Amino acid sequence: MPLSNYVDSLFGEPADAGPSARPTSSTGEDLGEWQAFIDQWEAEHHGEQETSDEDEPYFPSTPWPSVLDHLKVGESSTAQAPLSPHGTSPPLPSGAVSPSPNGLDVDLSLLDRLRIHLPVSSTFSSLIGLLSSSRSNEEIQSELVEILGFEGEGLQLVEELLRPGARDRVVQESGLVNGKGSKKASGTSTPRGQYLPSARLTVNAAKGKEKKHKIDLADMIGSSDDIARRIQEQLERPKAMFSEGGPRIVEQEVLPHVYTSAASTSASMSMGGRFAMPSGTIRDMYDTFEEVTIPPSKPVPPRISERPVRITELPPLARGCFPKYVTLNRMQSIVQPTAMNTNENMLVCAPTGAGKTDVALMSIIRVLQHHVRSTPSTHPSGFDIDRDAFKVIYVAPMKALAAEITRKFGKRLAWLGIKVRELTGDMQLTKQEIAETQIIITTPEKWDVVTRKPTGEGELASKVKLLIIDEVHLLNEERGAVIETIVARTLRQVESSQSLIRIVGLSATLPNYIDVSDFLRVNRYTGLFFFDASFRPVPLEQHFIGVAGKPRSQASLRNMDKVVFDKVAELVQEGHQVMVFVHARKETVKSATKLKEMALEEGMSTFFETREHPRFEFYRREISTSRNREMKELFDSGFGIHHAGMLRSDRNMMEKMFEDQAIKVLCCTSTLAWGVNLPAHAVIIKGTQVYDSSRGAFMDLSVLDVLQIFGRAGRPGYETSGVGYICTTQDKLEHYLYTIMAQHPIESKFIPGMVDSLNAEVSLGTITNVQEAIQWLGYTYLFVRMRKEPFIYGKCMPHDELKDDPQLGNKRNELIVQAARQLSTAKMIRYDEVHNSFVISDLGRIAAKYYLRHQTMEIFNEMFHPKMKNADLFAMLSQATEFDQIQVRENEVDELTAILESDHCPMEVKGGVTNKHGKVNILLQAHISKVFIEDFALVSDAAYVAQNAARIIRALLEIALSRNWANDAILLIDLSKAIERRTWPYEHPLMQIPTLQKETLYNLRRWADDTEVHEFRDMDVKTAADLIHMNEKHGAAIRDAALMFPTVGITHSLRPLSHDLLQISVLVEPQFTWNAKLSGSIEPFYIWIQDADGVYILQWRNVLLRPTTTAVEIEFVIPLGDNPPASLTIVSASDKWLGSDEQRALPLQDLVMPQPPPESTPLLDTPFLHISCLQDAQLERAYRPFITTLNAIQSQAFWTAYHTQNNVLLSAPVATGKSFLGEVAIWHAFRHEPDASVLVIVPSRRSVQETAARIRSVAPVDRKIAVLPFNKPSDFDKASSSRRQVLVTSPSELLQLDRARATAFLRQQSLFVLEDLHLLDEQYELAVTGILTVAKPARTRVFGIASSLNDPSDLASWLCVDEASRFAFYPSDRGTPITLSLKTFTIPHSSTLLKAMIKPAYDILKSSIGGAIIFVPSRSAARSVAADLVTQSGTEMDLNGFLGAPRADVEPLVQRLRDQALLEPLLHGIGYIVPGMAPHDLALVLELFASGIIRALIAPREACWTLPLRGQTVVLMGAQYLHFSDAHSHELDRPNRADRADRQIVNYSRVELVRMQGYATISASPHAASGRMFVMCQAEQQMIITRVLNDGLPLESSLPALLSRKSSTPAQDALARMLKPRVAPPRPQINRPIVPDLRKRDMMDLIAWTYLSKRIRSNPTYYDLTQDFEEEGLSRLVDKWFVNDEYTDPAPLEGARRKDKSAAAAAAAAAINGEAKEGASTKTRDDGSRDNVAQGDADVEMEVVGDATIGEADGETMV
Repeated sequence: MPLSNYVDSLFGEPADAGPSARPTSSTGEDLGEWQAFIDQWEAEHHGEQETSDEDEPYFPSTPWPSVLDHLKVGESSTAQAPLSPHGTSPPLPSGAVSPSPNGLDVDLSLLDRLRIHLPVSSTFSSLIGLLSSSRSNEEIQSELVEILGFEGEGLQLVEELLRPGARDRVVQESGLVNGKGSKKASGTSTPRGQYLPSARLTVNAAKGKEKKHKIDLADMIGSSDDIARRIQEQLERPKAMFSEGGPRIVEQEVLPHVYTSAASTSASMSMGGRFAMPSGTIRDMYDTFEEVTIPPSKPVPPRISERPVRITELPPLARGCFPKYVTLNRMQSIVQPTAMNTNENMLVCAPTGAGKTDVALMSIIRVLQHHVRSTPSTHPSGFDIDRDAFKVIYVAPMKALAAEITRKFGKRLAWLGIKVRELTGDMQLTKQEIAETQIIITTPEKWDVVTRKPTGEGELASKVKLLIIDEVHLLNEERGAVIETIVARTLRQVESSQSLIRIVGLSATLPNYIDVSDFLRVNRYTGLFFFDASFRPVPLEQHFIGVAGKPRSQASLRNMDKVVFDKVAELVQEGHQVMVFVHARKETVKSATKLKEMALEEGMSTFFETREHPRFEFYRREISTSRNREMKELFDSGFGIHHAGMLRSDRNMMEKMFEDQAIKVLCCTSTLAWGVNLPAHAVIIKGTQVYDSSRGAFMDLSVLDVLQIFGRAGRPGYETSGVGYICTTQDKLEHYLYTIMAQHPIESKFIPGMVDSLNAEVSLGTITNVQEAIQWLGYTYLFVRMRKEPFIYGKCMPHDELKDDPQLGNKRNELIVQAARQLSTAKMIRYDEVHNSFVISDLGRIAAKYYLRHQTMEIFNEMFHPKMKNADLFAMLSQATEFDQIQVRENEVDELTAILESDHCPMEVKGGVTNKHGKVNILLQAHISKVFIEDFALVSDAAYVAQNAARIIRALLEIALSRNWANDAILLIDLSKAIERRTWPYEHPLMQIPTLQKETLYNLRRWADDTEVHEFRDMDVKTAADLIHMNEKHGAAIRDAALMFPTVGITHSLRPLSHDLLQISVLVEPQFTWNAKLSGSIEPFYIWIQDADGVYILQWRNVLLRPTTTAVEIEFVIPLGDNPPASLTIVSASDKWLGSDEQRALPLQDLVMPQPPPESTPLLDTPFLHISCLQDAQLERAYRPFITTLNAIQSQAFWTAYHTQNNVLLSAPVATGKSFLGEVAIWHAFRHEPDASVLVIVPSRRSVQETAARIRSVAPVDRKIAVLPFNKPSDFDKASSSRRQVLVTSPSELLQLDRARATAFLRQQSLFVLEDLHLLDEQYELAVTGILTVAKPARTRVFGIASSLNDPSDLASWLCVDEASRFAFYPSDRGTPITLSLKTFTIPHSSTLLKAMIKPAYDILKSSIGGAIIFVPSRSAARSVAADLVTQSGTEMDLNGFLGAPRADVEPLVQRLRDQALLEPLLHGIGYIVPGMAPHDLALVLELFASGIIRALIAPREACWTLPLRGQTVVLMGAQYLHFSDAHSHELDRPNRADRADRQIVNYSRVELVRMQGYATISASPHAASGRMFVMCQAEQQMIITRVLNDGLPLESSLPALLSRKSSTPAQDALARMLKPRVAPPRPQINRPIVPDLRKRDMMDLIAWTYLSKRIRSNPTYYDLTQDFEEEGLSRLVDKWFVNDEYTDPAPLEGARRKDKSAAAAAAAAAINGEAKEGASTKTRDDGSRDNVAQGDADVEMEVVGDATIGEADGETMV
């Protein structure tokens, strides 16, 4: 008797059981839900024929159902308490003791605690089975921990179970295992009918003398060919079912959720080298074919704990997701508690059609339940779901399946307001669509591409809470490497971010499901579910047919047709419908026609006809409306066709008719199996050769497709069985038997793709060295399988490799090093073999972005050069390894030759039609020319070539841009657009406009092909219509299309920054009417500067135009060297539209560059002065807490500042104590004039209070010096009556005074201290101009302070500073050096760039000794960078991060934070400050950083002006920010600017960079520690940032913008107040004399005192002036100021205007030369408090500050 029958006899119903006996639970609950199924199963198994004694029994290799599964409540013969409904005994009194059968006292409290800890009966049974095994305590310890877990008493129970004797006592008392059999040794013989002690057994035995199929380790010393051969043999041949030594019992792990039957598992056995089929398998041999029939699997008996789950029992949120459901099916009922009530990772292996999609829906519902708010909801569903807090990703293997899942889930979840979108192929989701979508259905390759991007679509990964991977068994195919990549990336994200991302794997039945579950990090005891084929809703009978004949021969095809017809006819005669699946669209018609003809020949046509169908005539009339002739002809014979090339209406018609049984046979392609749920009783797969365009050859039909097609067999709810036929050639019969019946274990395919996967991770920044790569490899399925089958994955791997290296660290290191060397050879990464580190290159980043293979990059490295032609580029593109699978077939040569010789192939093709690369080239040109291709395989190849070429050519474009190859870049831009638009660059640009009709386009090509787009714009409608020989309606369409066609206009200005550095400012303005349908939301353009030869790009930008964009200003900084070129070229090119490009020459013959700056002041090697050099005890006491020793710069300039009355300009590096010398000058003033009044000017209002407080803190109290901040005009009244004061104000406040008050106020001052002159703007310049008009005649001292300037000579001259008093130091001239390091990126400014900077920033912070300040572009970036640094700490397993104190000490300090997002960063030593944060939080963060408790402080860019702390390290994460501004508005204060403004990427200003550099040093003390500054920026910014930080700031005047009225309103008002109010002169007329415009002369007088007057001589080109003609340019600037009120009355006279301009030009010349006007009556005003002014200077003073006695003819300027 078989073991299964014996078990049934033990636990079946008693013989005398009456019909009323009905199983109930201990609580009386009715368990009859499954009664019918149980009765059926017992009827099928109880009467099985006994096996003869001569036949040896064999046991399945997969786990048997446990005997415990057969137990019914109350039937156990041992004395135990009745089980509860959950399979546990009711709790016993604590300490209760009961004698065991052996007379031993057993402490029942341990057993009771175990039952309570494991409420699930199957898990408790697994525990008892493990304890009863013969394995030692050490061997089962880890499995005990896995079963009992870490929560609650788990670890304590493990410890108690491993105590001596406890294990046996628990087993004996449990009563679940026969005590006598529990210690039976493995390998002993077992009588038939005796229950084996282990709950899960495998028996390996051999009958006769068959040899063991093992690799002899002694043969490992053979050659490599021998080793490879033996490994292949081990893979291909089946394992022996019986060993030579007789039966051998091997214990297997007890898993609670594995459901298999004997019939199904026996298929995985082999006997005598033959395939062991399931019982009942029939193999029939015929003349023309061989057929193997495999019967449906026998059902697995239900377990006592099983019961169907009713929909009404589900939570309310879940019920609405299962409409029209009453109960879940058996498989879903088993899985439901884990799927919906836990967050466990899951692997569900079940046959196609078992309902795995609903399991995925259950896991989605679990996520939704987590994000339901408790607040009342206004949503119709009644649930308030936080839809922005999560994303769910469903990875489907095919686009067709993704579309079906999208429809299904969208319909199921619509009532909750959950949006489901598909993201496959070339689809892109906008940021808004991503935000609105909660569930995204994608493919493995698409999700791999998406997660390679840190932002945009890539930001999805950060919000993912659930990742569902359908058809995990694809791991066994080439695409499996992609699944391994995305799972490894997800698992690393989970561990690094400590976030919850649940992974649910869905698969068909797998032989090695445990390996796959380990790969997915699934707990075998809770999350692993395996269901064999018996769980299919409709039992499936499978027929494998191998037809005779050579594959694809005529004989084979005839046999195939005959077999298919015979099977179809047989099924139709039985009254069934049949779906015949073929693998080409044309084959559907051919096969249906062939079947129809054979039915007529055999006289069986009447069996196929459906004329008796009640709706036959209705459908016949409906199909008559179709234009598909074949479909109409076949319908009358009972046949239908279906493929993706048919009209949607025709396909719907076929589906409806077949579903209504109006068609008997439907010939279709596999898209029907994937896209539409249309089942039939029988499905037939006709042939298994499918053309794969990616390989360029016919390939075997994939197992995935076969399973999906077989899944359509059987009509659930209508039929109780289904039949599936697969008709293949005889040589493929065994292959499909093995694969479909799941005989081969699923192996990893990761090694071939590992090189490119490693490059993707390095590009993403998740791997930076070999050690991290080794860890990454440990997350792959490859690692799981390498540990199980090392011989398969390791060449000549020692047999004891696993023993010596259980984690295969050496093997993984070998694989990684080999892959890294390949990437380094391809120039995709820089691999430092000394430090084992990786750095991504531009090539590697581009390859990862565009999914290119490393072999392709090697080809491009060899062939790509800067001077290529279109034909060369196409020839190189065709060499890409992505096209290696394309093959040239003989039947294609004629058609390819015809295309090549036609006008459709305008470019030369290297290699011709006989070369596969030539074929790719021809097909690509044919795609652009829209050639109609006849051959089906060629059509498929052309589609594949076009799809991949578009991607590859974009990669080539980025490579050209990264290498600054101008010629190649412009050609590749055009070619990429040609592929995407399917239009050649030489065609008219308007041919791309989709709104134009074909007739209009034809006439446009014929009559107006040479007419430019801008010419059409200037035409009227009639002219345009006449030009194209059409009516005005078409003329209007052409003109409208021209107006909508995206083009831009470009203007430029030259701005020399130094003698060898030129800034080119380019203004890009849209010149088209925005059409949303045509342009979408953005129009991208490339703008670059190239050399005159057009070979190399000097700098380039990518500009995005939006509907609100009116202009975009771009700055290019170009190094020119000592010999500037004669010209450059500005290029603009649309990224979307052919013909929208422009090249504009930029001549440089008239360019005047400034002279090289004079030598800087050398830093003398002098002793440091002590603070006692002040010779003032009070001052020494005041300064001693802050400074005791002056640094080198302070010591060198101290004498001039403190002991002379000279004007001084101090230009020194930031944070070197310059302000101290300004204070020294203040104390000098009070030292010589106790009642002096000193005015300190600081550039901004926010600095006034700070500066005043600083001076006040060191001012001697005894001297009663008042330090007053002036923040409003009324404050200046205080200074009029008091002396002995230091007044601190800003230019904007000073300029608010009227002329009289300003003059009186300035004349009272004894010293002017001008701080931060490097921040000179228009208001600061006007304020200093007003000061100088007073200070210069009165010889009042001026002390100017600025950061290091590139050329401070003009500034010193403007401030009247002698050579001896000029201190111009380089930025490097500091006592505490700041080392500067730059790291450049080619990623555009975006969140992606910040993500890429996280890892380098983290490494910098870890290497920093003191505190580090990180500047980021915005306040939102501050928060995201803090979170990313925390994540990076998790990745590095660094729990403390950058904490300078124990975590336990910090936790109490952060408990009262208002911003909870700050909590986790602070606990990792990272803080951030942003505007608007709570004062308590701000104070806490600053205090923690100042005290060294946190060592990283993140601040937004604008905080560089207000941050009160410094650090030893400064990190700039990016040097650009997003600025919202109106294109032509220069107002600084604009409310709600984000609502109506345009977004522009703006570089950090040069002064901001210098300001940030100052935070890298703790103090100006000569003994302070050195600092470090790390700048991560765009590649094009490297040069200007280096020059500014190493050579100093350029300083130019801002007055031209003010004179053009492009500055702020306060600045314009200030300038107006500085001029004497005058009425505009009358307009010149013939009958009146010309009246000069005195206002312009006043302006010229004022300009003579400005910094502008100095710079227009030194750098005229910067101000758009021509050398030697500066006067005229300055006059034009003045005219712009008065443009709106030039005259008081009309009647213009051009000659008079010219004369007036000549007079203004003369005044301008005087202003430029600094000449005083002659002939002006002057009156000197003596202050009385100072000496009379010398006569030589009096004229100047009187001209400026004289009274109203100056004549009207003279231009008077008053302050």
